[in-house]
Amino acid sequence: MHPLPITPDAPWLAPLAGFSDLPFRLLCRELGAAVAVTEMVSAKGLFYDARNTKRLLATHPADTPLVVQLFGAEPDFLRRAVETLAGEGYAFFDLNCGCSVRKVVKTGAGAALLSDPDRLVACARAMVAAAGPGRVGVKLRLGPKPPDCTALALIAPLAEAGVAWLALHPRHASQGFSGLADRGALAAFVAASPLPVLASGDLMTAADGLACLAQSGAAAVMYARGALADPRVFARHAASRSPGQGQAAPALPAVCDVIRRHAALCREHADDRRALLRMRTVVPRYLRELPGCRALRDRLCHCTSWEALDAIIDAAAALAGVTGETR
Repeated sequence: MHPLPITPDAPWLAPLAGFSDLPFRLLCRELGAAVAVTEMVSAKGLFYDARNTKRLLATHPADTPLVVQLFGAEPDFLRRAVETLAGEGYAFFDLNCGCSVRKVVKTGAGAALLSDPDRLVACARAMVAAAGPGRVGVKLRLGPKPPDCTALALIAPLAEAGVAWLALHPRHASQGFSGLADRGALAAFVAASPLPVLASGDLMTAADGLACLAQSGAAAVMYARGALADPRVFARHAASRSPGQGQAAPALPAVCDVIRRHAALCREHADDRRALLRMRTVVPRYLRELPGCRALRDRLCHCTSWEALDAIIDAAAALAGVTGETR
């Protein structure tokens, strides 16, 4: 049995730079995420920018199982980072080989590793050596740019290096998030892999996740933008995967209750100023489908206290009640 749940019934929260912090991970876990991955963490930053990096690594006993995603292009730094983190109690790790943000790529890390397969494999091997068997995954894109499909050629050497699972976002690095995720390429990758494959890309709803599983044969899915839009996607995924069990699916919390819970977790696990700023960016996403909420979103731009945020959420709840948009 794999040490992490990698099954169709166990959706993951993907690594989301700037978003998958501790409060959001805890919220998603409460709503059904089986595994969560941290924001990407610089292997070098662990030693040279420790304060900011440690903030990204903040965790909690309820935040488990947790995968720490690292980025870097130097096997020795990645090995040292995993050794250090394993010594602090972190158990699972992921190598980011898909981020195409310029400040990451220019260091040779992230998606830049797709253009240097030997280095990519060396980085993964170094992490496995430090973490032990069953503890390291690699997140890939199809290749640097079309028509390259570097990912397929990487499967065998990564398996030989001791990697335990793979995750694939079936776009090329040059595409960013444009176009459509290539489910056909994902299915070919899954068919060629002896390792379990987690699928990501364009999974905005639970229906998208279920369709992806059916079309690709992937072992599991990880929600990214879909979770940002509505973290209840995990609960919907679970309910859709187990219909007809003789019990009604548990009622989903109303969107405003989700917002209140997210705010409470932010207040508990982040400093006040950072927590409030985060909620000012979060709430508009959650309310985007609510008719007539534009004025509330505008009020958020000037929100400077938790009392003001509570008033905005109350107004949104009242509006949701009138429009019937409670779920």
